[in-house]
This record gives sequence, C-alpha cells and structure tokens, in this order.
Amino acid sequence: MRILLVGEYSRLHNSLKEGLQVLGHEVLLISTGDFFKKYPSDILLTRKYDSGIPAKFKVGIYKLFGIDITSRSIKNQFLKHREQLKGFDVVQLINESPFTIQPKEEIAIINFLSEHNKKLFLLCCGTDYISVSHAMSDAHPYSIFSGYKDGSFPKERFSSMTKYVTAPFKDLHDFIYKRISGVIASDMDYHLPLLDHPKYLGLIANPVNLSRLTIPENKMGEPIVIFMGINRGNYHTKGISYFEAALEIIKKKYSNRVKIDVVENLPYTEYIARYNKAHILLDQVLAYDQGYNALEAMAKGKVVFTGAEDAFEKQYKLTAPVAINALPDATQIVNELSKLIESPNLITEIGKRAKQFVVAHHDHVKVAGEYVAVWGEV
Repeated sequence: MRILLVGEYSRLHNSLKEGLQVLGHEVLLISTGDFFKKYPSDILLTRKYDSGIPAKFKVGIYKLFGIDITSRSIKNQFLKHREQLKGFDVVQLINESPFTIQPKEEIAIINFLSEHNKKLFLLCCGTDYISVSHAMSDAHPYSIFSGYKDGSFPKERFSSMTKYVTAPFKDLHDFIYKRISGVIASDMDYHLPLLDHPKYLGLIANPVNLSRLTIPENKMGEPIVIFMGINRGNYHTKGISYFEAALEIIKKKYSNRVKIDVVENLPYTEYIARYNKAHILLDQVLAYDQGYNALEAMAKGKVVFTGAEDAFEKQYKLTAPVAINALPDATQIVNELSKLIESPNLITEIGKRAKQFVVAHHDHVKVAGEYVAVWGEV
C-alpha cells in the first residue's frame, strides 16, 4: 500500500512508518516536527512567526484582518507539495488538528487530502473534541482537566485544550468525521472516550521501534537515579506538581541514597541522553495509560511512574505491575518511591517486566501489521 501519515506527536508516526516499511509498504510522512521536539519528517513544514518581533507582527495582523499568518504559511507550504500528496491508499491524521493551525486552514488541507486519496483515517492520541469533552466531564476521578476544575491553575492555562470544544474546532471535528473511514485510539486515555462511537475502530497500541533504542544496562547500586523531564507547556495537565512535592520529601528522607535529575523543555535527543542514566522515571500523573516517552523508558527497563490504572491492566491482562500507577496524591508517590529505594530488587523486577511488556505489545512491526489489518477491513 501507499500510505501518507499526516502530522507527528511524540514520534508515534515515525515509529509506525518504520514498521510499515519493514512490511514492504511505501510511506510518506508530512509534519511540522512536533514543535521543539524536532522529530524528522519526509516533508517538514516550518512554523514561522511564533516568537520575537515576528510574533508581534503576527498578533497585529490577526487583530486587524483576522488572519493567522502562521496557519496561512503552513497551508501554503503544504500546497507546494500537493502533487506528492495525491493517490495514496491510506491517509492517517495524527489528530483532528494535525498541524496545530487554525481550523479553517486545517479544513482546507484535510479537504484536499480527502478528495485526492482513497481512505482517510483519524488517530486519537492527543486532545481533540471527543477526548476533551470526556475529560471535562465527571466520568473519571481525575483527568488532564483536574487543575481546571479545582481552580489550582488559571483557566487560561488550558486554552490550548479547551479550544477543541469551541465552535470553530467543533466544525473541524464534524467536517473530519463526515470524511473519515474510521478513528483509532492509541491508548486507554483515548479508548475510553470513544467507546460506542459508530466510527471507532478500536485501540491499537503505540508503536515503539525497539531496534533504534540504545538500551543501557540498568545497573543497580546507589545512588538510585530518579529522572523527571518537564515540558512547561503541559505541566498543568501532567500532574507534575504532585511529583515535585513528592521529590521534596524524598530528598530529605533519602538524601544520601538518591540522585534526582530534573530537566526542562529539552529536544528529544538530549532528553533521552539524560534519562538513559536513570533507574526511575517520573512521567505523568493525570493519565490512565502510558504515553510514548513512558513506553520508551519501559523498553529500557526503567521503572516508570505513569498511568497504569485498572482499565489498563485489564486491557492487557496483566497479573503483575509493569509500571507504577501514579495518583494525584504526593503521599502515594512518596510511598511508592520509598518501596523502590528500600528494596532495589523491585526496580530490577518491575523493569524486567516493563521491557517484556513493551516487546510483547508495542513492537513497531507488530503494531504496523495491526494498522494494516484495520485499514484493510474498512
């Protein structure tokens, strides 16, 4: 098949592309590289006017004429490649807003893709109309909107997500769902909101290219290294404040037995180099399943504090933990960290199971085969 992957998020489409190529498919990836993470792409569209003086110029143009010049620039760059973007058997969007631009420009791009290719699919692996509506409800005890609901963060901090339930993005959502052959979820956080939706095709686990990972030997000994990478853009949706509160207690309790490494907004390659040295990775709290960073760390035998709720364990029929389910409770996190620090053999045991889990369920070639099967059935 000829397959076009549109947009990138946490290297998911890159890993899927690599798996599909192993299976003999022709794959093209077009994206903006996922902001500061700078993931590779066959056709890389460059975001402009997002900082400095150009950003001020952009704001002025928007106020005067209602035109977002970053969005217009992305659309124009896309259209320069229009002949390369026709005739695919399958087109998959990483998100309802795959280029993170204004809805009317996304609609123009998606309309082109729908008209000039055979099948259009949507991947739900990030915020969109359905997942945000679900997270803002009281369907679960906590969600990425917990800080929004309880007022612990200003509501404007959530504007990059609440925008998905505004009228323009609802129009984008409706436009896409009329044209897609189906929608696929990448983990439980997106599976749960889509249950019973008529266009839902099921959950396909995040693909991880194990062959490209450098897997250092996770030698036990002291100090035990605890790593946390902070992205200020999603700090309030990941529950990082709970990790920070827990680490303050751990520093005092085990000052001579642990080394705590906290970094911010690093490009992907630098981020990986830092966490390779860790035994324990603090990923996220307000989740019910693992994201891509957590899975890569698990593949390296790290013990990851992340989403690992009952629904996740039931989905994969687990009988022993492969990650630590981090709850929005600093005391719970301290207790779980303390168990590991005081019994380092648990780090080895959980890390071994984590690696086996990723190999069994997330291998990029296996996952690519699952995508091909679902795409072909529709």
